[in-house]
Amino acid sequence: MSSLPEDVFTEPEDFSPDTLANLGPLARLAGEWESDKGIDIAPKAEGPEQRGFREHIRIEPIDPQPNGPQLLYGLRYHIHINTEEEAITFHDQVGYWLWEPATGLIMQSIAIPRGQVVLAGGIAKPGDKTISVEAKRGDTRFGICSTTFLEEAFRTDYYRIDITFNDDGTWSYVTRTDLAVRGKTPAFNHRDTNTLRRVAAPAANPMVGRLKSGKFD
Repeated sequence: MSSLPEDVFTEPEDFSPDTLANLGPLARLAGEWESDKGIDIAPKAEGPEQRGFREHIRIEPIDPQPNGPQLLYGLRYHIHINTEEEAITFHDQVGYWLWEPATGLIMQSIAIPRGQVVLAGGIAKPGDKTISVEAKRGDTRFGICSTTFLEEAFRTDYYRIDITFNDDGTWSYVTRTDLAVRGKTPAFNHRDTNTLRRVAAPAANPMVGRLKSGKFD
């Protein structure tokens, strides 16, 4: 990242309102996606368990986000995962993917309704076919925060996701989560993999719609 400017208050005045046109390497994530080919490898009392899952992801552009002079373009997402065996939700996750054109910084924020949040970061270029972000427990910039039970029973020490954009328009991911399971060593390498196909194109971010209609309220 570039060094911090002297003026950390003044927001940029000249920027494009069109998020879809300014997402850099994240542009190919925008839209609605599905797959029934996911694989999860998770720890159980009797040993590692592998399960298949079905995944649905909605990834929508948000308006440009300034932090003073810093300008971010981003996507808001919701992931819902279930399995053929159970009616209960297998995994639910919300968050943002963010891109800073000036530095090449990409970020993923994660919130899981089990008492855990993550902010992961990495560097990429606009035309990259692979992107990666990671987070480590204890890092005050790109870190992991969990509730007491998870800290003591299934502590997450490391998170990483590697995404590959495929030539047929799909994208694939591999996630690695190092879990320190109470009473067991070494940490368990919890992995998830899937390849998703687009089922609906993204709509423009709200600011673009307001500019086209002339409505700014």
